[in-house]
Amino acid sequence: MKLLLGLSLVATASAFFAPSAPIRSTSIAMSAVTDGLRAQPHGGTLIDLMTEDKAAAVAKCTKTIQLSPRQLCDVELIMNGGLSPLTGFMEEASYKSVVENMALPDGLMFGLPIVFDTDDDSLQPGDVALLKDGDREIATIEFTDKYTPDKPLECLKCYGTSQIEHPGSLMVATQRGKYYMGGKVTGLNLPIRDFVCATPKEVRSMLPADKDVVAFQCRNPIHRAHYELFTRALDAPEVDEDAVVLVHPTCGPTQADDIPGTVRYKTYEVLKEETANPRTYWAYLPYSMHMAGPREAIQHAMIRKNYGCTAFIVGRDMAGSKSSVTGDDFYGAYDAQDLLKSKASELGVKAVPSLNLVYTEEEGYVTADEAEEKKLTKKSLSGTKFRKALRAGEDIPEWFAFKSVVKVLQDNQ
Repeated sequence: MKLLLGLSLVATASAFFAPSAPIRSTSIAMSAVTDGLRAQPHGGTLIDLMTEDKAAAVAKCTKTIQLSPRQLCDVELIMNGGLSPLTGFMEEASYKSVVENMALPDGLMFGLPIVFDTDDDSLQPGDVALLKDGDREIATIEFTDKYTPDKPLECLKCYGTSQIEHPGSLMVATQRGKYYMGGKVTGLNLPIRDFVCATPKEVRSMLPADKDVVAFQCRNPIHRAHYELFTRALDAPEVDEDAVVLVHPTCGPTQADDIPGTVRYKTYEVLKEETANPRTYWAYLPYSMHMAGPREAIQHAMIRKNYGCTAFIVGRDMAGSKSSVTGDDFYGAYDAQDLLKSKASELGVKAVPSLNLVYTEEEGYVTADEAEEKKLTKKSLSGTKFRKALRAGEDIPEWFAFKSVVKVLQDNQ
């Protein structure tokens, strides 16, 4: 029997393909950045909420709140402009608009709601709280409203299902508090991590001006097929010949069975050194995955636009997930690609569909169609067999994985 979140809601196949509200009026003033990059921030202005007068900001606080790992990622991206044009957590009107229309109240597209959740009955609008990560003061928040979210509807619209077999729905049901609160954020200090997550301003400063910048999102170690995929994306018809790629993995909370972010970071660092590709740039994103498929593809592309990217590689079943009960996929293989392609012009980010690559004995990596047409001999290694070989310390074929990456994974089991 299917487990549902709160209410018995049945998702249609297109439940998460919510039509966005009309594009906001061109009469709204926008302040474009002048860093020479083609990609303008989402909404026109790159937000920076870091204050120089930290003592004054802290002095206004009457409460202290310890941030969860997911909240910490959201706060960081609000502070540094990764979630521009947001300047705080969404109030009820914005939350409802994003859930139901995939857009802010003014019509600007936005993939998923950014909410501050709590079970604390004492927190009220008007309160100013100090947000901390352990002993480190991260930000302050001035709460503006408090509301009880419609979680079943949120999950149905954002994840396409209210079944808690979906990891996003399960997170909303079991990890998020019963209240959401809107509030203005003031940044104090960026979190201290085992890996540095450069801000949008810092990433934009390292990218070349007046070129297409193609973003590659991943949440797992990069193996040979991934590397072939994002380097070949530079030849895609959607981008210019002199394009570069920004490899921008998420290093925040993700699915329970994924490799920890600190280990993933080490694999990226050794691969960056091993490949030393001048057309490849690297940075890390403090983002917590929702596994929301099509809606998350919009969210990722929007965030990468703030980091200076003009295009986004969207893979088969991107940010997809399977039922924890039946093992069935929640999304079709091309749902995320189709939604992003349909919204690319409005969002201002080109969709670059990833190639379906396979390894062949005769010609190395080629597209699956080419392998079929030429009747080439395909080779494969399942994830299960790969993990088993890792645990046993066995050799991993170099056509499948980089030796440097394999060593990091074996050393950190």
